[in-house]
This record gives sequence, C-alpha cells and structure tokens, in this order.
Amino acid sequence: MYNVFIDGKEGTTGLRIFDRLSDRTDIELITLPEAKRKDAKSRAVALNNCDIAILCLPDAAAKEAVSLIENGHVRVIDASTAHRTAPGWVYGFPELQANGFRNVQSATRVSVPGCHASGFLALIAPLVQNGILKKDALISCTSLTGYSGGGRRMIAHYEADYRDVQLKAPRLYALGQAHKHLPEMQHYSDLDTAPAFLPIVADYLCGMLTIIPVFSAQLTPGKTAGDIKSVYQALYGGPLMQYREQMDENGYLSGGRLSGLDGMDVSVSGNDERITLLARFDNLGKGASGAAIECLNIMIGANPYEGLNLGKESEL
Repeated sequence: MYNVFIDGKEGTTGLRIFDRLSDRTDIELITLPEAKRKDAKSRAVALNNCDIAILCLPDAAAKEAVSLIENGHVRVIDASTAHRTAPGWVYGFPELQANGFRNVQSATRVSVPGCHASGFLALIAPLVQNGILKKDALISCTSLTGYSGGGRRMIAHYEADYRDVQLKAPRLYALGQAHKHLPEMQHYSDLDTAPAFLPIVADYLCGMLTIIPVFSAQLTPGKTAGDIKSVYQALYGGPLMQYREQMDENGYLSGGRLSGLDGMDVSVSGNDERITLLARFDNLGKGASGAAIECLNIMIGANPYEGLNLGKESEL
C-alpha cells in the first residue's frame, strides 16, 4: 500500500487525479480538511508522511511544496511548469525515450509534461531522434484546446449563465510567442529553434488537437512521409498511445473526440510535399492528470495503465 498526497487536489488536474485514484486498493490517499489545505504546517506534515506527493499547484506553490519536503524517502510528481526542464527532474513522458519507463521508475522527482507540449513532442521528438526531421527546421505548431486547460477561472468564465458572445468563437492566445510550454517543447524535441506556437482555446470543455505542418524540404534528404509513419507505427502501438492510419471523421477532425479519456492518437495526413502531423488527446488526460497517473503507476511498479480511462471515444 502506497500513501499518496495530492497537494492541490481542488484544481481541475488534481480533481481528476483524485477521482482516478479514489477506488484503488493499492493506494491510500492522504487528505487535509478544507480549513487546513492551504496551511503550510499541515501541508508539510502531509508532504513528509507520504510515499509520493503529487503537486497540482501554481509554479510558485509547487516550488514551495518541494522546499517543505525534508523526508528523503518522499518521491514527487509535479504537474506544474516549475520543474519541467530543471536538473535532477525526470520528464514524465516515458514513451519518448529508449529508457523512459526505467528512468521514471527509478526517479525521485518527476515533472509532468504540459498539455500543449505533449502533443508537440509526441510528433516532433521521435522525428529528430531518428534523423528524419532536420534539427534546424523552423517549425510552426497550432494547438486547439478545450477551456478546461485554463483552470477553474476560465471554466467559470465559459460556463457562466451570462455568456460573452466572443467566447462562442475559437480564440487565439499567447500572441507574444512566450507561452510557458515553449521551453520544454524546444528542450525535449532537440530542435535548434523553438517553434512558432499558436494555441487556440475553443468553446468545449476537454480535448486537444495538435497540428504541425511540415514541408518535405524540412526533412533529411531521402526521407519521406512514409518514414514518418513508420516511426510512429513502431513507437505508438498502444494501448495508451496509438498510431492511426486515418484519424478524421468523414474529412473532419474534432478536438473533443478523446474527451474524458487518457490516451493519445497520432496520425499523418497531407501529401509527400506538404505533410501534416496530428496528435489528438484530452488536455486533462495524457496532457495532465492521465500522464501523472501513468508516472505514478510506473514509479510504484504497477501496470502503467492502471486506473486510466482508455475506453470509447466521445461522439463529439
């Protein structure tokens, strides 16, 4: 039996993790009463008396939580941006590295990838690693997300009784090209230059669609779209991550198709000259809560997919 404390379980990511873990027989959740959940002393006691702490906090609070841990046996999974490129932290996307699962299993500090970064890296990192995409390629990435990615405040805004007409249309944001996921997107893709990143939030709760156009000239000479498909087929064989030869629904792609699920689908469309790389998942699934649970499972030696929802697709 492993004792797990979710620091910040009241947020969107924390709530889904809590729900996924509540019925587990191999895990006992440590909880604090409402009056003490923000009390530093109470949090410190919980953080130092668990086997694994899962941090679902803003960056500053996540750093504070780590500083409160004095027990060297406590292992940490941080879902914030705070430690994603920090020395000593293992990036919690085991499918991207040859020894990824082993690295997560032995880690004491694991950072959960950002939702936008997850789609981008699933598509780009293997192509750079396998010498198919040039490291100096200039890449642009569009990422469509449901509004749950903005947390409780954005959810409340979108779901208020009085609806701003502007919210009914998709909205581009992070216009200054300084989105907080960009450092990890460049770092773990091994690209020479960070991508031009265009995130879009739309009027639906959960789901993410990552779109990356690639010209054949950006590939290593002799490499083709067929080589990209071969890499994805070999790497993403399921059950959590799957390559799909065709991912559209009668010529359309819904960003909400995997809403509520924890898996990710990857595909390639376009033609030999203009290739489109596609990743579809739930921004709270493989993009956040699901990724944290996968890491937890690996760290405690459980089935990596225990407690994850890999069921039927949404009808959206």
